[in-house]
Amino acid sequence: MANILVVDDDMAILTMIRRILEKDGHNVTTMSDSVRVSEMKTNMFDMILLDVMMPGKDGFTLCEELRSVVDCPILFLTAKSEESSLVQGLHAGADDYISKPFGAAELRARVAAHLRRERREHFASLVFTDSRFNLPAKQLAVNGEEIPLTKAEYSICEFLARNHGQVFSKEQIYESVFGFDGESSEATITTHIKNIRMKLERYHYSPIKTVWGIGYKWDE
Repeated sequence: MANILVVDDDMAILTMIRRILEKDGHNVTTMSDSVRVSEMKTNMFDMILLDVMMPGKDGFTLCEELRSVVDCPILFLTAKSEESSLVQGLHAGADDYISKPFGAAELRARVAAHLRRERREHFASLVFTDSRFNLPAKQLAVNGEEIPLTKAEYSICEFLARNHGQVFSKEQIYESVFGFDGESSEATITTHIKNIRMKLERYHYSPIKTVWGIGYKWDE
């Protein structure tokens, strides 16, 4: 059971999501006014679902604000026509997105996968020549400098680093990190890795290698 916040200006969607997730035993709080979310104690939630296009305050802006106070998974509810904004959404701190219209089975599986990932156990650290993973704290440091990764970006790095030298397709990375092979997997992983590389290159560090036609590997 998890405490989940859903923010969308469409009351029909809020009602549908609440009914679906409550059947799995979750406590679901819905909010149609994105501006009022800042008044809530958002750190009490285990997951947050955000619509992208909302009046008053859009999902990207709200996500950036929430990331300064919460560490839980944030998923965007995105219309097909808005998928070009995926880069902006993930850069704002979101972990994943679900394309509208979506079915009950996909929503339940995606939510369960992200919650399951949050509860997994970690060992203390993972150390390489130039980098160190603080696994309990979910932090990656390069030459002593902590890298400002989002939760999803960190999880991808950790997965690849734990399997150093092995090559994984985008679909394999998505399924291993998020636990559900949904339609958004390829676009999500491509965007996350692009953002990861941009951040790591600032520290002259580029361990994620592309194996053309196959996928990616961690090779320090």
